[in-house]
Amino acid sequence: MPQAKMLKKKEANNSAQFLEMAEFLDASLKQAEAGRIVKGMVLEVRPSEVLVDVGGKSEGVVPISEFEDISLVTKGSYVDVYVLKSENDDGMVELSKKAADDKIRWEAVLQRYSEGSIVEGVVKSRIRGGLIVDVDGVEAFLPGSHIDVSPVHNTDDLIGKTERFKLIKISNDRRNIILSRRELLEAEQSDKRKTLLATLETGQRRKGKVKNITDFGVFVDLDGIDGLLHITDLSWGRVKHPSEVVQGGQELEVVILDVDRDRERVSLGLKQAQQNPWDDIESRYPPHSRLRGKVVNLVPYGAFVELEPGIEGLVHVSEFSWTRRIARASDVLNIGDEVDVVVLSVNKDEQKIALGIRQTEENPWDTVMDRYPVGTRVKGKVRNFTSYGAFVQLEDGIDGMIHVSDMSWTRKINHPTEVLQKAQEVETVVLEIDSANQRISLGLKQAQEDPWSNITAHYGVGQMVKGKVSKIASFGAFVELEGGVDGLVHISQISDDHVERVKDALKVGQEVEARIVRIDRDERRIGLSMKAQGGEDADFEIPAEYKTEPALKVGQNIVGLASAFDEAFASGGEEWSPGQEGEDKK
Repeated sequence: MPQAKMLKKKEANNSAQFLEMAEFLDASLKQAEAGRIVKGMVLEVRPSEVLVDVGGKSEGVVPISEFEDISLVTKGSYVDVYVLKSENDDGMVELSKKAADDKIRWEAVLQRYSEGSIVEGVVKSRIRGGLIVDVDGVEAFLPGSHIDVSPVHNTDDLIGKTERFKLIKISNDRRNIILSRRELLEAEQSDKRKTLLATLETGQRRKGKVKNITDFGVFVDLDGIDGLLHITDLSWGRVKHPSEVVQGGQELEVVILDVDRDRERVSLGLKQAQQNPWDDIESRYPPHSRLRGKVVNLVPYGAFVELEPGIEGLVHVSEFSWTRRIARASDVLNIGDEVDVVVLSVNKDEQKIALGIRQTEENPWDTVMDRYPVGTRVKGKVRNFTSYGAFVQLEDGIDGMIHVSDMSWTRKINHPTEVLQKAQEVETVVLEIDSANQRISLGLKQAQEDPWSNITAHYGVGQMVKGKVSKIASFGAFVELEGGVDGLVHISQISDDHVERVKDALKVGQEVEARIVRIDRDERRIGLSMKAQGGEDADFEIPAEYKTEPALKVGQNIVGLASAFDEAFASGGEEWSPGQEGEDKK
């Protein structure tokens, strides 16, 4: 071969070798670029580091602590490392085995899972706000609020356990994974609830466990769905708080009362699993039967008495005593008191029993007529007043009433305090007895002699009499005469001069002298005249006007005394009485 040709071929080979070396060097330089995972060959295992050839300008070192099992690392073996720096201050490539492993595992997780995936992981440790979970070698965060469907106060039992989770968020930039165990459990429970709801029927008996106790009832776990056991369905008896009947965690047999599949709500009953004590109530508690029970509740209108668990009756305040008026049940009884009662009535449909306490004792009103026959004189103390009379206590719990019309033979009494005072002892006569309505009518005046029965023996027409003004009215003045009898001086008979107002001429308590001009025993009226004072009694002649009492017109001087008396007794509102300081009402 010619020498020139040989030289030319040699130059071509050298050029090819140079190109291959350049490509190799270029590939080696690219392999050692920072931020890449490269495969390197172990050159030497040192006490604290491993020397690795990654094909760059120089070797790199990896801390020995980054190898899980250093015994598996030998000279000539290959490892995946992450290039932190292409060249550090010592001129070497800075490598990390851990960073390479983390990135490889992270990318593997990204390939395998996405948001919403179900993953398995091992709970590694507890940190502030939640737990760290190992998912295929990648640390994920489980927030405390996503640990369970209900708050978890102690997470120690979860450490080291393998659990299933729902992957709810992936942050590639931050290499962060957020897990939720709660959402997975809720989904599982929802499926379980739907399956269970489909099998529940009203009237079924199911076993459950007390999950939560509230003031209004108990939530019972029926192995997947919670049912509400209302406080009213805990017992046939009275329950103040559910904790009186059940405890947390207690297993119960309950009855399904209602199922709302759309709202996933179940109503439960505990008492319905037992016989209703009201079923045969009428035969066990017939009217008039006498029983003993315990006061379990007090209300203003009465007391509830428990006869047996689940059976209560009401004693109304009107059934406490035959003689006393009870305003409030708490004035007589306390919760927990044991009392004797009598059944008055039973209403099975409304589950009500009416009871009485007073029926356990003899009714003193049944024999009151024997103790206080009509016409009997009795003594008692004034206990209370009303506008129409006074109540007198005859014995403990037995009162009689004196009506104002039975207080005086001679005076019209507007209010009982004009005659009587509280606690005053009086003698009266029994006028009437109404045992059924518990009423006794008494008379005060009937215990005294009626001065009108022999009025003509003391007074006669034409007689001059003296007395004190007791009342003043617009039409005249009443004068109290001896014996407590009142006479009326009409305004026209006060003076020969014209009298415009009675109070201008007379005052209450003033002593006056007048002549009797009329006596009407049947109507209990005496007419007086202060104008007709002259002459002797025997010589006095009644004016013709008083004898005939013709119909008179308003404004005439002589007025019919009968009409004046009628006006006085019918129009109490126009009368003046002591305490009005001499003023007549207008």
